[in-house]
Amino acid sequence: MMEKVVSGIRPTGFLHLGNYFGAVKTFVEMQHKYDCMFFIADWHSLTTSPNPDDIRQSARIILAEYLACGIDPSLASIYIQSDVKETLELYLYLNMNMYLGELERVTTFKEKARKQPNNVNAGLLTYPTLMAADILQHRAQKVPVGKDQEQNMEMARKCARRFNHIYNTDFFPEPQNYYFSHEAVKVPGLDGSGKMGKSEGNCIYLHDDDKTISKKVMRAVTDNGPQTPNSPRPEVIENLFTFLRICSSDETYRYFDEKWNDCTLRYGDLKKQIAEDIIKTVTPIREQIARYMADTPLLDRLAREGAEKARESAAATLHEVRRIIGFDR
Repeated sequence: MMEKVVSGIRPTGFLHLGNYFGAVKTFVEMQHKYDCMFFIADWHSLTTSPNPDDIRQSARIILAEYLACGIDPSLASIYIQSDVKETLELYLYLNMNMYLGELERVTTFKEKARKQPNNVNAGLLTYPTLMAADILQHRAQKVPVGKDQEQNMEMARKCARRFNHIYNTDFFPEPQNYYFSHEAVKVPGLDGSGKMGKSEGNCIYLHDDDKTISKKVMRAVTDNGPQTPNSPRPEVIENLFTFLRICSSDETYRYFDEKWNDCTLRYGDLKKQIAEDIIKTVTPIREQIARYMADTPLLDRLAREGAEKARESAAATLHEVRRIIGFDR
């Protein structure tokens, strides 16, 4: 039996290059090797009080983007989180075993609370427990994650260990972080920050047209250029070279690396090359997204079929969880 893999993305707008290289590209590779279940985490998005119409449309967009990126519903189950109601029951049981102090110490909670001080809700606090329920309901062994989710993954393992300890069982496996390239992929932002993210407004989206991509890349933050041969690159420049690593050929990377080392690098040339290579990466995906978005009945059918598979898996887990806890009457 193949090992089970679970992972998801919140439907807070369109997917960007960070999502693609940090998660979805890994999903595409994994579907050939594991029993994969990929979901659109619409319940998680409620921590920021989104508009109902936005939730519905965003979930459909993410599904189309998953398919356009190469996730095959005949190989992997793709579903919308809120279509699997069993998740909520397991979420309840896991919350009963978690403590306020440990949830308050989670870095992502502290960061979100700082960014939205007028909306520090219980869902934000228990975000790691819902994430654990998403994973443990399928008894997943592996979860593709980025650096920012590593602490939440440790919380998921804690939920599994604590449940097993309290009820003297070994029912839940401890899910492990999975990095396709043996390390988390962090795609930088164009503003010189360390990570591409929607809230930072520093993204290149998979739906962006060629002109938009070029404009965004040409505005990327730089410095005064190399002053000393073979000197270390500052973060804002290393970020640009990261784009070369993920979108360009090895030959192209070596060319600009040599230009940096001999202090002849022209940032305009570098950005132009990066834009061209990102466009080559994004264009076929963008065209596929448009094709899927034009076929709403297909998207709805695939979401329904994925939810049926996910509910079957989650229901089997909950049957055993209820029995272990004592709710099997």
